[in-house]
Amino acid sequence: MKHKFGGIQYRFLAMMCLSGAMVLCFLSSKSLAAGNSENGKVFQGTGANIYYEVIGSGKGTPLVLANGGPGFDHMYFHVTDAWNEIAKTRPVVFYDQRGNGRSGALKEGQTCNLADQVQDLNDLLDHLGYKQVDLLGGSWGGYLAMAYAIKHPEKVERLILVDSAAPKFSDTAFRFDDIFPDKIAQEAANTKTLGAKEAADKNMRIYFSMIFYSEEKRDGFIAKSSTFAIDNKVGRMIINDIRDRDLNPEIAKFKFPVLVMTGRFDINVAPTTAYKIHQAIPDSQFVVFEKSGHLPFYEEPEKFVRVMNQFMAGK
Repeated sequence: MKHKFGGIQYRFLAMMCLSGAMVLCFLSSKSLAAGNSENGKVFQGTGANIYYEVIGSGKGTPLVLANGGPGFDHMYFHVTDAWNEIAKTRPVVFYDQRGNGRSGALKEGQTCNLADQVQDLNDLLDHLGYKQVDLLGGSWGGYLAMAYAIKHPEKVERLILVDSAAPKFSDTAFRFDDIFPDKIAQEAANTKTLGAKEAADKNMRIYFSMIFYSEEKRDGFIAKSSTFAIDNKVGRMIINDIRDRDLNPEIAKFKFPVLVMTGRFDINVAPTTAYKIHQAIPDSQFVVFEKSGHLPFYEEPEKFVRVMNQFMAGK
């Protein structure tokens, strides 16, 4: 059975949305919580306004984070303090991708495809004056990070992929149907019998129960989810653009250090996907987080910071 919400094939959206929280994609678009403490800026890029925030000011190579989605803002990254620890030695850059969050909704007729997202990221690096960065991508953000590194390898000092989508998008391995057939059936029943919002609310909780190793972490994540924003139109536009693309021939040419990470219990993007990426990139490192699902930086932050700092220090 194909897992669907709102007529959109789940197998293409599940892995992408928020590096994990797909079900939120089918809620109405949300604005950010008024009380959050970010203090970023917006600049005009080649084809879009882009919001960003920089924390930390150490001498290490800047770390730029490409969040999952597509269609999500970056706010789910803030469910962990891992980035604050990393920012003790280097700048860490968050940004909202085109059409999301504080970057603002897409304008009438505005394009939003992979090339646009790569250009926006390059505009951000130029705006910040960064000649080289360490680039991290999670879930859909991993696909974006690989595409950026293919286009601008001279600007990537190191590449970090966290539970990333497969370089050939349709090769991404999902395990929902195999591991949670009862929950998938319940989601389908909810979608069929309940109103759109009620079904989305119930299915969100079912979905979150499948992507975390820890129930405590799962519940904490859900409690913070009101601060996330989503634009369904962006997600659909990006997915339609990348559906048939294959980055495998190009990632095999990467010359910079690459770290591929995965949660052992990631049902959203099974570890086989990460391992195949590792095999496709010569001399890449492969790290498994044994007590994590789709978000190891949240479920195992201490190990995540340690692995990141060692890799970025060239160890």
